[in-house]
Amino acid sequence: MNLTIDVTNKENIAYVVLSGEVDAFTAPKLKDALLPLTKEEGQTVEVDLQNVNYMDSTGLGVFISALKSTKEHNTDLKLVQMQERVYRLFKITGLTEIMNIDSTVQGGMQ
Repeated sequence: MNLTIDVTNKENIAYVVLSGEVDAFTAPKLKDALLPLTKEEGQTVEVDLQNVNYMDSTGLGVFISALKSTKEHNTDLKLVQMQERVYRLFKITGLTEIMNIDSTVQGGMQ
C-alpha cells in the first residue's frame, strides 16, 4: 500500500495528514515531507495518523529523526488520532514517554 501525505499550513502550524502504511518503502517519502517542516523555528508540526493502519520500525525512525530536528530548531511535533495498533508500537518502544502524542487513540482510550 502507498502512503499519501497532505500538508496544510495555517499560521504557525503545519498540519500533516497521513493515509496508508509507513514502512521501509514509504518512510523516505515521509521523511522528505516531514523533516523540512521541523526546521522552521517556532512552528508546530501536527501529524494526523488516523488513516495509518500499519507502521514498522523504519517509520518510527522517521518520527525519531523529526523529534531530534524539532529540538535542534525550536519547533514542536505532535502526533494525533493514532490508531491503537500503531500506538502500541510507540508504547512498547518507550516513545510515548518522550513524544507529544494526543491522548485519544482511535479504537479506544489509552
